[in-house]
Amino acid sequence: MAPSATERVESQITSSNRILVKPWSRPKPTSEDLEWAPLVKIDLSRFDEPGGKQELAKQLYDAVTRVGFWVVVNTGIDDARVLRQFSIGNTFFKEPLEEKRKNPCNFAEGEYFGYRENSRWIGDTGVKENIEMLNIPKAIPAYENEPKHEIMKENWEEIAKFHRDVWEVARKLFVLIAIILELPENYLADAHAYDDASDDHLRYMIYNVRTQEEWDRAQAYSKGGHTDFGSLTLLFSQHVAGLQIRTPEGKWQYVKPVEGGITCNAADTLTFLTKGFVKSTVHRVVTPPADQLNIPRLGLLYFSRPGDTTPMRPVPSPLLERLGLLTGEDKDPNHPVVSGTEYVRARVKDVHHKTVLDKREGTSFEFKGLKVQNYYD
Repeated sequence: MAPSATERVESQITSSNRILVKPWSRPKPTSEDLEWAPLVKIDLSRFDEPGGKQELAKQLYDAVTRVGFWVVVNTGIDDARVLRQFSIGNTFFKEPLEEKRKNPCNFAEGEYFGYRENSRWIGDTGVKENIEMLNIPKAIPAYENEPKHEIMKENWEEIAKFHRDVWEVARKLFVLIAIILELPENYLADAHAYDDASDDHLRYMIYNVRTQEEWDRAQAYSKGGHTDFGSLTLLFSQHVAGLQIRTPEGKWQYVKPVEGGITCNAADTLTFLTKGFVKSTVHRVVTPPADQLNIPRLGLLYFSRPGDTTPMRPVPSPLLERLGLLTGEDKDPNHPVVSGTEYVRARVKDVHHKTVLDKREGTSFEFKGLKVQNYYD
């Protein structure tokens, strides 16, 4: 088996007993000629211009309804801050395993805050997952008692500020999508409000190095894609290729890192809220190119999810009404539906509360009327 980050490097402590966060920089981009997906770029510096939101909404329309992936640039988040967060995440993954295990994800309850270890076997391949992650909740009173790893405690002020600033990018995207749906501008943003309890999280993630043979065995088990559980996913550029999307034409194409940009995609709960009008995009991670095979694929992401008080009831969009997508039941405020948190936690529990990853071809997940496929060719 390929070693994990925990087995390669020991934690380094400064003379003041603080964990030393070493600067991390992006690796060199691949030189291979890959087939990149053409994604629209949304320039958020235009958001507050007169008519800017409306123009950006027009640019975003095709991406959210047909493609599902897009890139935002000029977000107002300086790249030095982004690299600092990558550095914190990279340092965390090099901590001793006993330190990382102090705050594990509680998958038995569908909760995703904390550390996810790369301990699950991939079917009968003899290969384990190579993914580790740390999911950090919002810095709001509802989660002030959530346990924190030592490196989180030591850097909490800047992590918390970054967390909220990334949500501000998501907020602007929710405004643009609301404009597309002809809803009040803040309708979707309010349904995903930062100060309300929800399972939003900032994620540090790493795909540890595998041999080509291990990649081959793992991917022979399942080459299918998946959709994300929540409403929006924001992915910061890190240069190691491997993320692919399934295009509207059914082709798999790579997502090209964009310097200073954030790659975004719509996810399941936003699709539920719009009766399938907003597309939850099918994507997957595959073997890196040969010239990046021995580079750990470090990730920095933000996941926005509807919360405790957001019902999974289709939004009252005039556009959806004209398209004939809303039923009488959809428009009945007394019809019982689950909350965003209830759905997401049921999905997390179903996918992650296991020690061996099972084959899911031809299967789907359903929770109180909300249904998604588990596997996409």
